[in-house]
Amino acid sequence: MEPLGLTVDLAAALRRITGMALAQESESVAVGDLLRALEQAEVRLRDGMPGDLRPRLGDECRPEQRVYLDHARDIGAYNPCFPEYSIDVAGDEATGKVCFPLAYEGPPGLVHGGFLAVFFDCVVQHHNCDVGVTGKTTSMTVAYRRPTPLLVDLDFSVSRSATERRLSSEAKLTLGDEVLCGATVEAVAGDRSKLPTVSPRRTGR
Repeated sequence: MEPLGLTVDLAAALRRITGMALAQESESVAVGDLLRALEQAEVRLRDGMPGDLRPRLGDECRPEQRVYLDHARDIGAYNPCFPEYSIDVAGDEATGKVCFPLAYEGPPGLVHGGFLAVFFDCVVQHHNCDVGVTGKTTSMTVAYRRPTPLLVDLDFSVSRSATERRLSSEAKLTLGDEVLCGATVEAVAGDRSKLPTVSPRRTGR
């Protein structure tokens, strides 16, 4: 299921605003105003929450369960907890770009290593799904070679090999000619068309 347009816009805004809030030198009136607005929105959004937060999937789904969004592709586009990136897939090869905002800072001016691991898992599974294969991750090894800077446009590449039952991907993140970090991701191969049916959105919500 695709995310709603306002959800996509909200994710981008939350990333930007989080970075601005983290960079404030003192208590900000604007942050206080935002907090009060969010508290009001929380009350109003609660009215639209499903009674059961388990995802609505498969033949035995129930109307009171939660709508499920596609978590294999472009998660960062609608969920600010995940990195946002662009990707071009050409068979077993993929390339793209990413720029990590302040919200993902670990050491001063640098990306937290945990977010780099999340990033690699996202782009590898996105790649797998775009070539029609699902891949449940079984192992991932991340090699941190150089500190990864925030707020800088970075390039990445993914190269995959596949057998009937296994997927193996090698990914790397680069700044110019310098490799900042890389990952080896192993996954179980599956046919994406055989995933459980995603229930459509209910009308009148």
